[in-house]
Amino acid sequence: MSNAALLPSLRTTAKTTADRSDADRQVAPPQIVPPPADLPEPPPATPKAGRKKAPLVFAGLIVIAAAVAAYLYIAGRGKVSTDDAQVEGHVATVAARVSGQVKRVLVTDNQAVKAGDVLVELDDADLAARLAAAQADLAAANATLHSAETQLALTQKQADANIAIARGGVTQAASASSSTTAMIAQAEADVDAAISRQKLATTELGRAQRLFDAGATTQSELDARRATADQADAAVAQARARLASAQAGRSNSSGTIEAARGRLLAAQTAPEQVEVATAQVELAKAKVAQATAAVHTAELNLGYTKIRAEIDGVVAKRTVEPGQMVSPERPLLALVGTTELWVVANFKETQLEDLKPGQRVKVSVDTYDKAINATVDSIQAGTGARFSLLPPDNASGNFTKVTQRVPVRIKLGDLQGLTLRPGMSTTVTVYTAPRT
Repeated sequence: MSNAALLPSLRTTAKTTADRSDADRQVAPPQIVPPPADLPEPPPATPKAGRKKAPLVFAGLIVIAAAVAAYLYIAGRGKVSTDDAQVEGHVATVAARVSGQVKRVLVTDNQAVKAGDVLVELDDADLAARLAAAQADLAAANATLHSAETQLALTQKQADANIAIARGGVTQAASASSSTTAMIAQAEADVDAAISRQKLATTELGRAQRLFDAGATTQSELDARRATADQADAAVAQARARLASAQAGRSNSSGTIEAARGRLLAAQTAPEQVEVATAQVELAKAKVAQATAAVHTAELNLGYTKIRAEIDGVVAKRTVEPGQMVSPERPLLALVGTTELWVVANFKETQLEDLKPGQRVKVSVDTYDKAINATVDSIQAGTGARFSLLPPDNASGNFTKVTQRVPVRIKLGDLQGLTLRPGMSTTVTVYTAPRT
């Protein structure tokens, strides 16, 4: 029994004895009894014996302390340990990807779900209407594209036909011009011939007139010569009229040639017309692609009304209720992953000298009485303080050296059927020395 436990009982005994002595004193007066004369006197104290035992006790304490120190050194050799460690896992925040009103909530807190399970359903009436409108726009864009493609094919055929007709008109006009030129040349020759006959007729008429005046010919002969001269004049006039008509035809044929050439030039703009029609087709295709993207977006938004689990896990921190208005920036619940767990152990920087990835680890979870085999996965590339919200700045103010801790990720092995949750406290022991 410890001294603390004996102290109350001793006090009670002393008090009882004192009470009894007071009672005895009240009953009878005290009597002084002289000591018997035959009692031997006590031997004198020997202080040298206590002094001889003190070095032995001190030496024993030193041996015990050395043994404990040796045990602790041997037991801690080749391993480092820390209880600043906890289980970690993936925690996925679930939020809506479109705004809307909650129609149904299909999960409760602490419910296990699989990836792909529907967690929350939103009202999809508005998004379904938008999808129908987008599909109608896509149908209209497809019709416009079909019309543009048909117009392009028609423009190409008309262009080829117009060029062929224009070239034929130019050839025909050129042929007519050549024929008119020949007619003009013939008319000019006819004029020259008529003039020659006119001169001959005029000469013969003058000779006949002189003979008639001399009485050497008759009146009828004179009249015949005069009629021949008149006919020659008429023939000259007729030839000149034909020449004028031929020349007028040449002017007309020149205009016809120019008109044919103009029609040919107009027909030769067919490539530009085809390019315009091709551009219309490309524009229609772009509108079809735009409408298709709008339909795809509307389909995605309609699918987003069913909020699904992205990972296997357990529902936590559910704040969504039916009828609630939600938006992408507001979290609805959290999913705590259960398929991949690890431990983050915060070792002192003085313990990292021999710590390397791949080393054997024993993890003791405070919840259970079992140790889990694990391995060192990786060491963080900085201390925990360096990645904190407000990292320390040793260059400002007074400096106090504090041993820093570095997070080390521990990969867990067989969990032996244990149920772990992120945040559980653990004790981690890393065996830095290889097995012998």
